[in-house]
Amino acid sequence: MSQTLDAIPLKKIDGSPATLAEHAGKVLLIVNVASKCGLTAQYTGLEALYERYRDQGLVVLGFPANDFAGQEPGSDSEIAQFCTASFGVQFPMYSKLVATGPDKHPLYAHLTATRPDTEDRARMEQMLKGYGIEPTARPEVVWNFEKFLIGRDGSVLRRFAPDTAPDAEALTTAIEAALSAG
Repeated sequence: MSQTLDAIPLKKIDGSPATLAEHAGKVLLIVNVASKCGLTAQYTGLEALYERYRDQGLVVLGFPANDFAGQEPGSDSEIAQFCTASFGVQFPMYSKLVATGPDKHPLYAHLTATRPDTEDRARMEQMLKGYGIEPTARPEVVWNFEKFLIGRDGSVLRRFAPDTAPDAEALTTAIEAALSAG
């Protein structure tokens, strides 16, 4: 990779420039989110994760994306309002980006190149096929709410399928291990 994860230019949901360097030394959970998805209720669990572990060094980061079935059609300001009003989201939210395909944002290009396999991907693919949706090909993000766990050193530790609930034992155990690692 030509850039380290923490040097990739980003925009916060308010439009201000940012990089992940502002979270240096923290454990990050990067999630591509959407307001009109069957998994949107995960905002509640993501906020609970953030509140539970933030004092230990976890930061949940939401990256709205409209890649899947047009489920994030709003502007950044509409998304911010929705997240605050509907779910009380306090974790950092970023400007809408592209998470899959040839125009994917450099953040997602880095994440998917570094960790090309999604844990429990087959389960999510079956669910999508049940709805008549052809899943993306590996290493692409399979759907909204896929989760990338980043260690304190900036390494991409794990990648969880979109239907992995924020309170799933596999995810919380991985978060706790990352928090205690450093």
